[in-house]
Amino acid sequence: MASKIFIDANVLLDFTLKRAAYAYAREILALVVDGQVQGFITPSIVHLVGYWLTKAYGATKAKELLLTLLVDIHVIDIPHHVTLTALHSKINDIEVALQYYSAIYHKLDCFISLDKQFQKAGIPGLPIYTPKEFINEFGYKK
Repeated sequence: MASKIFIDANVLLDFTLKRAAYAYAREILALVVDGQVQGFITPSIVHLVGYWLTKAYGATKAKELLLTLLVDIHVIDIPHHVTLTALHSKINDIEVALQYYSAIYHKLDCFISLDKQFQKAGIPGLPIYTPKEFINEFGYKK
């Protein structure tokens, strides 16, 4: 069972902006809040989500939402040498490569993302799941 998961920005945006995949994003975050899994993100995700939340709700509400998320979700980063590895990887999207290699560096169990193209770039050591696949794969109930 995966206990340490990386949560991509699109999952947090689905939850906070109540977009199409809201229900599964909510389930992922409920697992984190309930302590069934540990959730992790990078500073770039805080930046990206903060940008979209500020556009949608204003700066005060955006900060409140981010601070609420960060009660249960931990921010991780990577050293220089891992950044170089990410940039040399076969993942063309630089932001995604940095996030993925951050998760590898911190020995996380899986990466949760809605990006279907990105799923093809995963390695066996760090599988990539959509929120729905993750919940179904590990037997979590909605």
